[in-house]
Amino acid sequence: MTHAAGIVLAGGKSSRMGSPKAALDWHGSTLLRRVTGIVARSLDGPVIVVSAPGQALPALDRAVEVVADEREGRGPVQGIATGLAAIADRAEIAYVSSTDVPLLHPAFVRGVLGAVADDVDIVLPEVGGYRQPLSAAYRTGLLTIVEQLIAADLMQPASLFERSRVLHLRAADLLKDGVLSRLDPSLASVSNLNEPADYERARALPAPEIAVETFGPLATRSARRSDIVRAWSLGAAAAAADLTLDEHVVAALNGDRVARDPELPLVAGDTVAFAVADAGG
Repeated sequence: MTHAAGIVLAGGKSSRMGSPKAALDWHGSTLLRRVTGIVARSLDGPVIVVSAPGQALPALDRAVEVVADEREGRGPVQGIATGLAAIADRAEIAYVSSTDVPLLHPAFVRGVLGAVADDVDIVLPEVGGYRQPLSAAYRTGLLTIVEQLIAADLMQPASLFERSRVLHLRAADLLKDGVLSRLDPSLASVSNLNEPADYERARALPAPEIAVETFGPLATRSARRSDIVRAWSLGAAAAAADLTLDEHVVAALNGDRVARDPELPLVAGDTVAFAVADAGG
């Protein structure tokens, strides 16, 4: 059994945003594509997107699985139940995320998952004075309890917390992780976009700093073999290095993941190495 999987709640139409958050543009990609990509980078199991009934989703990585929620407008507990049911036989733990957290960092996801212990059912971050049930880790074995709550029309996450062993993970606890405190010191990983103004402010933020390295023939085309660029995605990092990410170029992310998808999300602290594809990548 895989240890950890990811569940991303796509949500439906947002009355405040005027359209589904999942499809909102994020620098040439979409919010849903970015968040699912970050969650996938953070764990070793499948990533499940829970959509509203009939919801059209933007393009996703082929490895992402999509399941439709049976009932719309029932809140996050219903979505969590659908996601847990989809991966209960493949993972012990699921990291659950909303789709509107484009500043999510893999170090945050790993920090939450790393706090799971034998006597814990839910790791619940508390940041800025608020509990974060859609930035939390849940044991997949909670599915039976979640289904009982839904049958009793107890649709608030608090009802699940009352019936579970919850570890409250405060900001100070999270920031004891040196990597997380360096790469996401304000814990922007939990910053969601509830209003159009939130979305515009987030989109106006500078892209994360990415270390770019070029090797082989690609290095001779640039004045510098190493550089720091700002980029939200692999394609943007290639463009900043004056490269075209095509079948002739391959990228290695942080030294161990070979990638070509231009929409692969990047975060602070990433290193991307570009090389000619037929030169050993």
